[in-house]
Amino acid sequence: MRGMGRVRQAWERVSLYLPVVLMGLMALGTWWLVRNAPKPLRPAQVVAPTHEPDYFMRGFSVKSFDANGRLQSEIRGDIARHYPDTDTLEIDKAHMRSMAPDGRITVATANRALTNSDASEVQLFGNAVVTREPLKRPGREPLPRLQFKGEFLHAWLNSERVSSNQPVTLTRGNDQFTADHMDYDNLEQIMQMRGRVRGSLMPPAR
Repeated sequence: MRGMGRVRQAWERVSLYLPVVLMGLMALGTWWLVRNAPKPLRPAQVVAPTHEPDYFMRGFSVKSFDANGRLQSEIRGDIARHYPDTDTLEIDKAHMRSMAPDGRITVATANRALTNSDASEVQLFGNAVVTREPLKRPGREPLPRLQFKGEFLHAWLNSERVSSNQPVTLTRGNDQFTADHMDYDNLEQIMQMRGRVRGSLMPPAR
């Protein structure tokens, strides 16, 4: 009986500390789970893009169309390099062709070209030529051929503007002008020529 009493007393003492032991085991297990749980991934550090090309194209031709399937522009060249930081395309031996809603065609060529993503703004370097082909208009006077030549030309095709901070030659029909600097706005029908300006006007054909 005494043995049974001692066992009972021992069990009662153990039962007093059992909740504390279980709580300790639970805390230890929780600590172990937290310590060994996979750590959340840190967000990747955003690296600012550098002015380095992210892709190249060789002997390429890129065409863009409007919602009705009408050809809007075409760009061809020997080599093209895309720069992600400025979203621009640099083209060697560039040849560009754009068609306005009225059907008039503009062609631009140069040794090197730099264009934005939709080819609406183009900078031409070396043997730069921008030609706007003539257009017949029913019941109205036809629009003459318009051409710009220079070592540098900056053209906005949608707004029909051409400018240059270098010597340029402008030919409109049979008339020709040269200047050191030029700004031309076809929509506003305004041309500003600065520096040494020379021009020759031919009488209209009868």
